[in-house]
Formats: sequence, structure tokens, C-alpha cells
Amino acid sequence: MTSEERAGRRLDLVAAAAAALLVVAAAVVGTVIERANGSLHVNWPPLYASWSPHLGPGTPAAVVIAVLVIVHGPPLAAWLPWRRLVVLGWAGSLAWTGALAMIDGWRTGIAGRLTTAYEYLTVIDRFDDLGPALRDFTHHILNNAPDHWPAHVAGHPPAAVLTFVGLDRIGLGGGGWAGLWCLIVGTSAVAAVLITVRALAGEPLARRAAPFLVLVPSAVWVGTSADGYFAAVAAWSLALLALARRTRHPAAAALASGLLFGLTCYLSYGLTLIALIAAAVLWLTRTVRPLPLVAAGAAAVAVAFTLAGFSWWEGYLLLVERYYQGAAAVRPYAYWVWGNLACTVLIIGPATVAALRRALAAAPAAGRALRPSAGPLRDPADRLVVLVLAALFALLVADLSGMSKAETERIWLPFAAWLPAACALLPATRRRAWLTAQAVLALLLNHLLHTGW
Repeated sequence: MTSEERAGRRLDLVAAAAAALLVVAAAVVGTVIERANGSLHVNWPPLYASWSPHLGPGTPAAVVIAVLVIVHGPPLAAWLPWRRLVVLGWAGSLAWTGALAMIDGWRTGIAGRLTTAYEYLTVIDRFDDLGPALRDFTHHILNNAPDHWPAHVAGHPPAAVLTFVGLDRIGLGGGGWAGLWCLIVGTSAVAAVLITVRALAGEPLARRAAPFLVLVPSAVWVGTSADGYFAAVAAWSLALLALARRTRHPAAAALASGLLFGLTCYLSYGLTLIALIAAAVLWLTRTVRPLPLVAAGAAAVAVAFTLAGFSWWEGYLLLVERYYQGAAAVRPYAYWVWGNLACTVLIIGPATVAALRRALAAAPAAGRALRPSAGPLRDPADRLVVLVLAALFALLVADLSGMSKAETERIWLPFAAWLPAACALLPATRRRAWLTAQAVLALLLNHLLHTGW
């Protein structure tokens, strides 16, 4: 091992330790603030969770899956045929996420998550007539409006709640089916990220990233909140955009990417920031040819909702007002602007923190290559760095906006889904150790805390 490699490994550990200190600081300072005046509105800062050590029916499966991925994940990712690897990545993520959810049992961990007073399933019957419901949607966003929507319905454009209305209409109503929908669709983001990384940075890096995309602590929230589903829709939009220059049907891929991006924007207002990652994808592919069809697809979704009577911009402005009618009015920005980053550390894990350290170290070289005169980025690692840092940049913009004070462990899943791809930059000899750290963190989070979402 060279001195440069030893220095790199030391810096990886320093980065992970610094991130752990950030979490500890957020927990200590947050606890002091919450006990002093209750302004954080979370029980276990910086997470929306409560202390609740427990075991559950999913415990043995979660431990077994973690061991299997740690031991067999890297070699399987190296030699499996590509298509099988993508399917296995999705299946592995589904198994890992499902096992973590089942630590809390079927009712608490999956079937009951979307049936609480804050969630979507409580208003399904108000959409029996879709036309009037959509035309009247913005009239129920504010807290002082008659029959105001629950927090999550008011906080999102109507495509979010319409998803569960649609499931109910086809006979898949209730919390069980809604939970399974979020679990199955949400974990497909792993396949989308793998496909995107391969298209933009090459197959070897995608293979190296695969086990880390599966065994990620964010799985604690992917399987228990609709935000995991949102993350998958956004991820597939970007995957199709990356494929638009490589597939046999580039026009269809570009149009589908636009349709999914439009749907993403009507699932969550804040996910318009996915456009920042899309811009990086276009730059890496060195073409704007897909843009007209992408724009057409996104516009088709916007036109459909507008003609149905819902105004996205009006809904967003009312959401901002509703946001400050609730806990956000007292949640201190000065704490959450860095407390949110502690939440991010917990959902991406120490391995991703170390990998992002390497990505940031490589950023100057990649930045020099960003100049138009430099031509296309030829180093696959530089291309991966650009993709990952674009996702990190989108997350930081969301943080600075102040529109996500707390609960970002679920809200930022669509951005965080891309960050573990940076783990392809970690040295091969340390991958199992870093995978172990990822698994241990996830298991501790799910066994020691009862998460709110």
C-alpha cells in the first residue's frame, strides 16, 4: 500500500468521525433546545423519532440479509450478468428494506404508516368525484381553511394523494397495499441509480456501487413513507434521461423521462430541484437533443393537472403559508440548517460520507474538465463525481431554502438515493468494512428508535 493510499484511508476515517461528531452535536444541542422550549417539535433530535429499544419479527431476517450482502455482495456485483445484477439489486433492496420495516411488525412497520391523521389514506373518500376534488384542492391547504387537508396532503401537489386514490379504485385500498406500494416501488430506485451510473460512468463503477446502494441506512425510511416512492419516480426519470442517447428508442426514453419528471413535480413541490441533477446528466451526455421531448412530457403532465383545475403555483404559494402556520413557524432555522445535515449523515451512513470526501477531493479536477474547451469527461470516476455532487448540491439548496426544517430523513430521500453511488470510489479492500458500518447503523436506528414516518 502506498503512502497516498494510507493517507486516503485515514482521511476517510476522519470524515466519518467528523460526521459522527456532527450527529452527536445535533443530538446534544437539539435535546437542550427541545427541553428548554420545545421549539424543535421532535422527540429525538435531529430525527423525528422517539427512543424505543425493541426487537421484532424482522430482526433475524435483517441481520441475515446484512451478512449476506456484506459477504457476497461485492463478488456477486463483480461477476453477475448486468441485467441479473440490476434485478438482484432491486430484490436485495426490497428484502433489506422490508426486513427493517418488519422489525416494527406488519401493522406498525408497513400497514399502518399511511393511515395516521397526517397521511393520505384518511382523505380517500373525499376524491370520489375527482373533478371537483382537484378544482377545490387548493381551497383546503391552509390550516384555517374549512375541512383543511392533513399535513401530508396539504404539503404536496395532488399526484401524491391521487396515487393512493388510484390504488383504492382498482381494489388495492387500505394501509397494507399502500405500504407495499411504497416499499416495492421505492426500492426500485436502486435499479434506476445503477442504470444511470452505468450509462454515465461505466459498468465497473456501477458494479462497485451496487452493494452500497442496497445496504443503505435510508432503507429505514424508504419502506415506511411515500417519499421513498417519490424518490423512485425521480430516479427513473433521470435514468431514462441518461439512456436517451444509448437506447434503440431515444425519443421514447426522452418523452418518458419528461413524463416522469412532470409527475415528480406533482408529487412534491421541492422535487423541482431534481432538475439540477438532470442538468448534470445532460452535461455528461454532452447533448441537449432529448430536451424538447423531455419538456413536452413534463408539460403534458402540467397541462393535464391545470386543465383538471389544479394550479401548481397557487398550491405552492399556499403551501408556504401553511408551512409557517405549523411547527415551521417556531422551528429555529439556525439549528435545522445544520441539524438537517446530521439527519443526512444518518440516512446515507459513514461509508457514503467517506466516499463523498473522496468525491469532493476529486471535484477540482472534475471542475477543470467541466470547461467547454476541455471536451467530454473521459475518466469514469470524474463522471461519477459530477453526478454525485450534483445530487449533493440539490440537497444543499433544499437545506438553505428553509422549507425542510426537520423530517429530512424522509423528505430528502430523492436526493440521498444518489449519494451512496459515490461508494464506488472507496478502495476495494475496505468495502466489506464499510458495508458493515452501513448495516450496523441501519440496524441500530431501527432497533433503538421508533421512527415517526
